[in-house]
Amino acid sequence: MAPRSEATFHFSRLGVIDITLDLASLAQFTLAGQVAAGALLCDAEVDCVVWGGTSASWLGVDHDLEFCRFFTKKTGVPAGSCVLEINRFMADISAKTFGLVSPYTADVQQKIIDNYQSLGFSCLGERHHGGALSNDYAMIEPAVTAQMVRDVAKHAPDVILIMCTNMFGATIAATLTEEIGIPVIDSAAITLEAGLRLAKAKP
Repeated sequence: MAPRSEATFHFSRLGVIDITLDLASLAQFTLAGQVAAGALLCDAEVDCVVWGGTSASWLGVDHDLEFCRFFTKKTGVPAGSCVLEINRFMADISAKTFGLVSPYTADVQQKIIDNYQSLGFSCLGERHHGGALSNDYAMIEPAVTAQMVRDVAKHAPDVILIMCTNMFGATIAATLTEEIGIPVIDSAAITLEAGLRLAKAKP
């Protein structure tokens, strides 16, 4: 949570059981489902809605761009996403290379790397935990995630991404950034930053 912030935070949920590349798993991330979950938050008269999932990293960035466009058109509420905010940060620091840490399977990890390659970013190092079930991601100890980050840091990328909002990285990202001298971006933390930025920018 943002310390001493006057902002309030409101949550809705999209049902996500597993992360694989099969059709049943991909079907969890339909535009209609995401918009419906987010639209519930508009009852609270929120200033913005941010999709706090990393699905666009393997589905492709157009997935989140379409969500944001459609959501705002339907509700009038500014929308953002975790992955779009990660990409915005990478552009802001002129990053060309990245390291990738995730809890995902090898094929999902490779899909993420390929998608970022298409955007002009080269992956210099990666570590993935190899799991498919979303609940299992939250069971990965922060110390394990930290070691994965340190392993990737040996390849000296411009930035290291902890790519999963269900993985405990927010509590260690800042400390690791200082330790290894490379920005470590946690998906959950940057989702919060996206919301605060969008809310502040609203006229």
